[in-house]
Amino acid sequence: MNKKLLFLVSMLLGLVLLLAACGGDSSEESARDTNEDQGTEDQDGENEGSTDGGEETEESAETVTFRLADNQPEDYPTVVGDKEFARLVEEKTDGRYKIEVYAGGQLGDEVSVIEQIQLGSIDFARVNASPLTQFNDQIGVLSLPYLFESEEQKWEKLNGDVGRELLDTFDGSNMVGLAYYDSGERAFYNTQYTVTSPSDLEGMKIRVQQSDLAIAVVEALGASATPMAYEEVYSGLQTGVIDGAENNFPSYYTVNHYEVAPYYTLPGYTGTPEIVIGSQQVWDQLSDEDKELFREAAMESVEAQREAWAELTEEARTAVEEAGSEIAEVDDLSEWRDAVQPVYDEFGEQYGEWVNKLSE
Repeated sequence: MNKKLLFLVSMLLGLVLLLAACGGDSSEESARDTNEDQGTEDQDGENEGSTDGGEETEESAETVTFRLADNQPEDYPTVVGDKEFARLVEEKTDGRYKIEVYAGGQLGDEVSVIEQIQLGSIDFARVNASPLTQFNDQIGVLSLPYLFESEEQKWEKLNGDVGRELLDTFDGSNMVGLAYYDSGERAFYNTQYTVTSPSDLEGMKIRVQQSDLAIAVVEALGASATPMAYEEVYSGLQTGVIDGAENNFPSYYTVNHYEVAPYYTLPGYTGTPEIVIGSQQVWDQLSDEDKELFREAAMESVEAQREAWAELTEEARTAVEEAGSEIAEVDDLSEWRDAVQPVYDEFGEQYGEWVNKLSE
């Protein structure tokens, strides 16, 4: 009996050990399967996340966004041109480059923007040629009086080879000149009477910008040049501190100078254009092919900008005429050109080469 009992106990013990071993293998295999499934899901998840992230990075890398500064309001003709330039750049580069236009002086006044362009902290800008003379003295030739025989000649020159050559004088200033925009012509207006010849201006006190060239022009015409802050001009005209001023039609209208100085004389004596410029740092990052596309876009945007300017000028002229302003139009400017010859004598050495190229 003892032997049989011992045998049964041994059999039972062996069976228990066998079952325990089988159970352990099954648990381990189950755990291993679960871990492998989780590992596969994690791996897939990581791969999917990496793929999505990679696609987003690639997409963002394909589109480079630049900033363009303009100090005029959203609906102003120069901003119309800016936006057309931006549209054309995106179109011509198949969306690889975009330009965001910041109007209304969001990025600073013109001089500040020019300095930021030089530093590369702003990519593109639209600024008037006058403040640009502080950084490129050759561009000052465009402010000379009666430089062009007509508007047609002016834009033929500016949009042609000579205009492009003049834009190239920005080389070395950390700026790139791309195109010219229209800012109209600055014409004389006064509180006294109709002016049709330089002799009519004699003795008048005419407000001018703080510029040696502007002062020289007014004095050559026989008037007294009176530099004055722009915001003081209306009261100056109203009180008789000054007798007249000079500006384009839209400015004459929008700041209400027509109310106190109703005598306006055409054509204007100078038409300093606006210029679209770019940062040299940005420009150097572009391929030669893309540089040409950007130039094309800038040049093609000129038409839209000039159309917007012509519309604004016509609206302003109609408004001031309806308000009672008298517009005198001078057909023969030879007397005026002769009167400002001393200005060309004074600045001829500096601008002589460009005067010949632009006027021939």
